[in-house]
Amino acid sequence: MDYIRLMRPKHYIKNFLIFLPLIFSGLFLNFNNLIKTSEGFLLFCLTTSIIYIINDINDKEKDRKHITKKNRPIASGRVSVKNAVMEIVVLFIITVILFFIFKIPISSLCFLISYFVFNLGYSLGLKNVPILDILLLVSGFVIRVLYGASILSITVSNWLYLSILAISFYLGLGKRRNEIEKNGKKSRKVLEYYSKEFLDKNMYMFLCMSIIFYSLWTTDIKVVNENNNLLIWTIPIVITICIKYSMNIEGDSSGNPIEVILKDKVIMLLGLMLALLIFLILYVL
Repeated sequence: MDYIRLMRPKHYIKNFLIFLPLIFSGLFLNFNNLIKTSEGFLLFCLTTSIIYIINDINDKEKDRKHITKKNRPIASGRVSVKNAVMEIVVLFIITVILFFIFKIPISSLCFLISYFVFNLGYSLGLKNVPILDILLLVSGFVIRVLYGASILSITVSNWLYLSILAISFYLGLGKRRNEIEKNGKKSRKVLEYYSKEFLDKNMYMFLCMSIIFYSLWTTDIKVVNENNNLLIWTIPIVITICIKYSMNIEGDSSGNPIEVILKDKVIMLLGLMLALLIFLILYVL
């Protein structure tokens, strides 16, 4: 069980961004496209797990002093570093084998390698460089979307790309804000360079930009022609989700996007409503 926890499967929820280009392209109901994207999703999940394990090995001493991270498999001593390295090797071999079996496009491989290199650099020290640490967090979300698009050679809308970019900055800044709020600036070296006020101003600037970009995407002439301007009715739900998420960030939250979402049934319900409405508009109405 600890070896599965080490892979952090609950964080795979972020990898569902890979399906966004498929969904918004109107090709989601094509079985072959769905299978191909699902194969890419599996490869990306294995890659992220490798990164998580490397990060846990590198941060084991710091994690042992953290109020919650001390319970992680490596920090707690339940999984040795040697066994963790063996797990990395096994996951890497499986990933390589599946890559050749699935015949993922070379362009997708480039995004996969970019994600690995960026996050490896993050784990090995770049997370201590102010601004760059947030840029690397943001790149992870954006790469997921571009990776998903490359699997099927789908062009990502400019407004959709900007929406993902802006909301990623909001999430990254919010994570840093609440790390300061909950654990103080000494809990992470890079936090010494940030102030809560700086993070507050910038995160809400990007939140505003996210809503604007998403709204512009729903009113884009191409999108309107394809969906009879119905996607504009999803905007109130998006705004409500953002407000509820912000309420959580301002409250007793770690700022980790996955934990914030999974611990809030209202956000999960609103997210489900949004997904169903978008599906109905794109594929039924």
